[in-house]
Amino acid sequence: MNLVKTAMLLAFMTALFMGVGYMIGGTTGMMIAFVIALAMNMFSWWNSGNMVLRMHNAMAIDRASAPEYYGLVEALAERAGLPMPKVYLIKTDQPNAFATGRNPSNAAVAVTTGLLERLTREEAAGVIAHELAHIQNRDTLTMTVTATLAGAISMLGNFAFFFGGSRDNNNPFGFFGLLVTMIVAPFAAMLVQMAISRTREYSADKRGAEICGNPEWLADALAKIAAAAGRTVNVSAERSPATAHMFIINPLNGERADNLFSTHPDTENRIRALMEMAGRTEKATAPPPSRPSRSGNSGVPKTGQQQNWGRGGGEEKGPWG
Repeated sequence: MNLVKTAMLLAFMTALFMGVGYMIGGTTGMMIAFVIALAMNMFSWWNSGNMVLRMHNAMAIDRASAPEYYGLVEALAERAGLPMPKVYLIKTDQPNAFATGRNPSNAAVAVTTGLLERLTREEAAGVIAHELAHIQNRDTLTMTVTATLAGAISMLGNFAFFFGGSRDNNNPFGFFGLLVTMIVAPFAAMLVQMAISRTREYSADKRGAEICGNPEWLADALAKIAAAAGRTVNVSAERSPATAHMFIINPLNGERADNLFSTHPDTENRIRALMEMAGRTEKATAPPPSRPSRSGNSGVPKTGQQQNWGRGGGEEKGPWG
């Protein structure tokens, strides 16, 4: 079913792309836009996941470089019945995470250094399980393709600003066509938000809670991430706002999360749904087992300070600290 939805989304975005091309250059512009859209559809189908990872300067890690983090992803993927995804780390103080890839066999999970520093192991398990749920539900292809094409539409709108006013460009709508085209660009991000149903997050929350074994772990993580995201700037996300919908919490600093065209449902509503789920299910008594560390360290790459994946204070640390 998600494959059908993705195909429909591709068709819609291609038609929109062609419409903008027609506004800029008439029939010729529409045909050029069609060719570009086909090329971008093929590219985004095969490469959008890697492109998004590069946008956020994600670093590939393995068991040797981050045994505990890698082991947690491995244990949760096994529990979910998924192939082991590639594992990435994004160097930013903002706690956040996303998943990408065209299918479960070509998927990747990326978390930020801020998430590893601020969350306990149980909370991290909830977040990673949520991202694995997106992979299992095959949401990642739709999310990454939409981000790629929306960015292209935005760039085409900017192109219209410079070339749309020429009398020699065969623009059949003149200044009106230029105006309409320029309006498309500022609302490209909105189109992404509308195209990606916010029910995907609720579904991933529910399945993620099932994978990690305790809805409260994910609920606690969402509360921490939401509180920190508004105070911490994620530079790569601010530069690529069309990818905001891919993160577990909106990474754009100062963005409200409860408006009509938001990329995410209201965090409090998500937490409430998880806590209701916790009241109806038997909780796990411990985090999923990690693979033994072969290096004897915490497994979290250092970013200038010692990471603490325990609960801090006087409480006993988890196996991360």
